[in-house]
Amino acid sequence: MPPAQLRQVERLAKKENRTLSELVREALRRYQQKPASPVSTELIAALRAVQDDARRAGLDKLPQRAIDAEVAAYRREQRQARIKQPVR
Repeated sequence: MPPAQLRQVERLAKKENRTLSELVREALRRYQQKPASPVSTELIAALRAVQDDARRAGLDKLPQRAIDAEVAAYRREQRQARIKQPVR
């Protein structure tokens, strides 16, 4: 461990009233519990497939104004659907 990093660890251990061993064990435990990848490779592959399909269909060129209009229309539909539901 580089000397500067060791001093930093020693200061942290002293600040938290822990031994170096406790601090290293905690760091190792957290490191081991951390998932290997926050996003699964299957999800990334599926997203790329959807992006490729959109590109082939020409849907990757929608202007921001068209995207905003679609979002607004969807939200209007959702509000109308909530209003029309009977009160329980």
